[in-house]
This record gives sequence, structure tokens and C-alpha cells, in this order.
Amino acid sequence: MIERYIQFLGLDETINYLKANELPLTPSIRTNTLKISTSELRKRLENKGFELEPIEWIPHAFNVLKTPYNLGSSHEFLQGYYYLQNVASMLSAIILDPKPNDTVIDMCAAPGSKSTHLAQLMENEGTLILIDRNKNRIPALEINLRRMGIINSIVLNMDAVNVSNLHIKADKILLDAPCTGEGLIRQDPDRKKSKNIRYIEKMALIQKKLLKTGLNTLKTRGNLLYCTCSIAPEENELVVNDTLKSLDNFSIVDISNKYGLKGLTEVFGINLIEDLKFSQRLYPHIHDTIGFYYCLITKL
Repeated sequence: MIERYIQFLGLDETINYLKANELPLTPSIRTNTLKISTSELRKRLENKGFELEPIEWIPHAFNVLKTPYNLGSSHEFLQGYYYLQNVASMLSAIILDPKPNDTVIDMCAAPGSKSTHLAQLMENEGTLILIDRNKNRIPALEINLRRMGIINSIVLNMDAVNVSNLHIKADKILLDAPCTGEGLIRQDPDRKKSKNIRYIEKMALIQKKLLKTGLNTLKTRGNLLYCTCSIAPEENELVVNDTLKSLDNFSIVDISNKYGLKGLTEVFGINLIEDLKFSQRLYPHIHDTIGFYYCLITKL
């Protein structure tokens, strides 16, 4: 795995990446503005001894620099006033930018961190269709929806590969694709040894099927955000490249804010679609997050 990192990151960047994965993450929370204002939540938590730092990218979120007790134990958490969520994960809904009255599909929704954020940005209006194939993950999704006060959602226990069977065309689709989680080593050190190239190749096949299905479920001028918590090109740029080459009438969107580094347009000696430079990558050693990838695609 490290040999692969050196191929697309270079030796010095690989060393910096591996070092960063040994450092603890600063916890972060997202205000649930459906229930409380950001200023009021900050006041409540700081009065209890929490030390909060606003996050530049996300006006309704904070890094938590000091905690008097567990973040999941406060009355504010239990009442759904905030969600414990990594900054990289929060950016997914921000980039997709759903609007009230949109029809939005989250193809891999459980346990609901991005789903509840989508509903928040939609102001609890429109239609939010939440799909997850794993029946055992549905209860966690439903609990988070209730805790956060979400009322515009429909939960479906099905494989999102079959989403076309619903005969729905969406304005916005989030595909936070199942992946190896290569970018999560910083918060789950066991992933250093539990993943290999065969597993990456297996996940890439699943990702391509989901992406193709999702793109074909979009309305004209609708947007799909493909994202993963992986830095593997095989799960990111190569998936998008191979899928878009097999389809017509789709284009990669230049994400307006520059959160991360440009996506790769050449890797492992393979030249990719030039517009993949509009996708973005987050790295632990550069952005102080988990590793993450985003690619916004529109239907022409």
C-alpha cells in the first residue's frame, strides 16, 4: 500500500501523510440550525466549559478544542442541537448545495451524518430519499433523523444500484460511496493492515455500478456529488474517469470553493479526463482532516 502512495504522492509527501495519520483529530460538531442558532449553541456549550473554534469553511460548525466531558453526553447533543461530524464529511452537503423543495437522494445514507445535514440545508422541505442496503444500519439512521428533527425524509432499505426501479428523477444526489476507508487511518489505525489492493479493486467495481446508476437517475441540469473517505485513485478519479467515458451528457463541475488539492489527471501512467482537475482531495498532512475526495458531476 505504501508503494502505491509513493507512486502518486511522491516519497516526501508519503512520509508526511503517514506521520499525520499518527496524530489525533480535533473533534468537530455541526450545529443543527433546524433546532437552534449557531450563536445560541456556542453560548450554551461555552457556559458549560467547552472551548469552541469556528470553522472557516462551514459557518454553522465548530472545532472543539476543550471538552469538560464526552461530546455525546450533553443535553444539547441528546436534544439534537448538534451532530458530531468530521469537517471533511460536512463539506459533502455543502458542496452538493441542496435547496428547499428539491428532490434529493442519498444513495448510501446510514448512519445519517450527511443525510441530516442535507435536510438541514433543505430547511426540512422538499423530498429527501435516504437509501441504505444494510438493514442493520437503518435503526441508527432513524434514531438520528428523529433526534435532529428531520421530517422531509423517506427511508428505504434497498440496494441503491436498483434506485432506477423507483422511477424518480432527482435534482441532487449524494453518493458517499462504500469504500476501503483508506482516508480514515487517522481515526481507525487498524485500517493500516486490513486493506489490500484486491479489496480496493472489489470496491471500485461496486462504486462504478453505483455511480452509473446515480447519474442516470438525475434530472437534466441536476448534480451528483461522488465522494469517498479514501485517497486511493482507484476508488476516486479512476472510477469517475471510467464511468464518464461510458456515458454521454455529463460534465464535471468546477467546485466553486477551493477546499482541497486538485484531483489527479494522470496517475499510475494513465492519462485521465482533464476535467478531473475540478475534483478535490483532502489530506491529513495538508488540511488536518481525514483523507477525502469530492467530484461534482452535472447532467447536461
